[in-house]
Amino acid sequence: MPRTFNENDFQDSERISDGEYAKTIPCNQISISDPFQWLAMGLNDMVRSPIISFFYGFCFAAAAAGIVGLINLQGVHSHLVVLPALIVYMLIGPFLALGLYDVSWSREKGKQPNLVHSMKAIGRNSTSQWAFAVLLVVTMIFWMRIAALLHALYPSVAGASIIEFAPFLITGSIAGFILASLVFSISVFSIPLMLERRVDMMTAVFTSFNAVRKNPAPMAVWAVIICGGVLIGFATYGIGMIVTMPILGYGTWHAYHATIQKKHH
Repeated sequence: MPRTFNENDFQDSERISDGEYAKTIPCNQISISDPFQWLAMGLNDMVRSPIISFFYGFCFAAAAAGIVGLINLQGVHSHLVVLPALIVYMLIGPFLALGLYDVSWSREKGKQPNLVHSMKAIGRNSTSQWAFAVLLVVTMIFWMRIAALLHALYPSVAGASIIEFAPFLITGSIAGFILASLVFSISVFSIPLMLERRVDMMTAVFTSFNAVRKNPAPMAVWAVIICGGVLIGFATYGIGMIVTMPILGYGTWHAYHATIQKKHH
């Protein structure tokens, strides 16, 4: 039977010292089939912690529903709310995921997850976590500016042929893929690292990027799974995120533990 815990159980003995700022923690080689195992483990965590999972799922769903609702309400002026709404989502998303990571971490330690304890995860390495959130926002703003520049390639005449759309579609797709890949690479393991090992932001970013670079195929599969879960959520006005986001959050924690090497004492 899972035992209860106290805050000292989560005081990290692996915290990297100030002299090791911006280092890259080694990673393991993983299989292309591993992402499906992470997904199954995430589903198992959700089944075992349904109340906490649905709480965070509803938070993700409410944020997504608000974005979709604002866009639909604004209609032709939706561009005025898309950027601010997405920036808000980029800010709250990682912090909601922290609570999910804490649940999986608690179970790994043989403890019963607790909602209040999971919410306190936000404060365990707040300086690095907020710095990373700002980095994501700056990246999103840069992404939007690139998109605005690429809009100049959009055909100016009504009823343009597909050939006239080609420069806009091809260039936009390439730029979007590069930026999306970069964001995924620097973020997929950053938050779990900052939570468990309390590393600085740059160490988390470098380590995450290196892990994706050395495992391109399995991480591409995991990225597609995450995109699928998010798209399901937005396509259902956020309702789907009640289920998909907790599973993906728990799965990401297991992906982190499978990919990033543990410190040897």
